[in-house]
Amino acid sequence: MKKPASIKDNISAASLIIIIFAIWHFVTTRGIVGRFLLPKPFDVVKAFVTDFSTISSHLGATLTEAFIGLFIGVTLGFLIALLMDLSDTVYSAFYPILVITQTVPTVAIAPLLVLWMGYGVMPKIALIVIGTFFPIAVSLLEAFKEVDQDKIKLLKAMGADKAEIYRYIKFPESLTNFFAAFKIAVSYSVVGAVIAEWLGGYKGLGVYMIRVQKNYSFDKMFAVIFLISAISLILMKLVSFIQKKMMPWTEEK
Repeated sequence: MKKPASIKDNISAASLIIIIFAIWHFVTTRGIVGRFLLPKPFDVVKAFVTDFSTISSHLGATLTEAFIGLFIGVTLGFLIALLMDLSDTVYSAFYPILVITQTVPTVAIAPLLVLWMGYGVMPKIALIVIGTFFPIAVSLLEAFKEVDQDKIKLLKAMGADKAEIYRYIKFPESLTNFFAAFKIAVSYSVVGAVIAEWLGGYKGLGVYMIRVQKNYSFDKMFAVIFLISAISLILMKLVSFIQKKMMPWTEEK
């Protein structure tokens, strides 16, 4: 009974996308909205095809920054969650700082990072790390705290140490929260890389968008926007695929 529901959801989503593009095509071809405000869908596709080689070269730089920052952010978030769960003192010291890091707008942090680290790759990676480690740390910490204490007491009574408790109880039961946060972090990594490139750099989709914006080539801007959305969706689907492989029991349910 699960597959027909999934197919039905996919058909509904595809139908909604088709309707949106049909409305978009209608308002632009009829002149309801000027082309300088909203390019035609065909113009966006044409811009993507004609400028594909340039976009691809910038895409490589953005994805490199995103993946490096994501790896560091996920690793850092995991370690912070683990340390806060192991020690109440660390939790009391670090948790307010974690919250404070997310209250400062990204556009306010980015110029400082560029000032401190220059226009290279480092400020972009740092910005991605700031945006990705928080959901991982908070979600994992919440999962660790919500583990059934009776299971932990049982393992302790059987002589298990802390490493075995994490291995057999806390890590397996935190996988759902981890992958939910991982999906958020994956989407943040790509968007964070583009935002960081807006504020300075030599290569990347953000740099490309700034250049085409100055030339009022909005068809190319829309092409990059759709590309970024597509990449985020593909990465989230990839995370879902990995989750199914690591948690096959969720598919059975």
